[in-house]
Amino acid sequence: MFNIIMKIVILALILIGIVFIYDARTLTKRFFSFGDQNEGSAGMKFLGFILSIIGGIILFSLTK
Repeated sequence: MFNIIMKIVILALILIGIVFIYDARTLTKRFFSFGDQNEGSAGMKFLGFILSIIGGIILFSLTK
């Protein structure tokens, strides 16, 4: 039961990372007031990439 709950939480982490990658510009416009929006969206995409990779590694290690 705990294993299933952990997989669902990790899948949600991966989903959040993917949303950060694809909607970085709109999220940056909505939540931050940066002067340079390209820098903010690049940081958001990088964060989303890292979250997705970490979530994928953890999910892969749980399924072994």
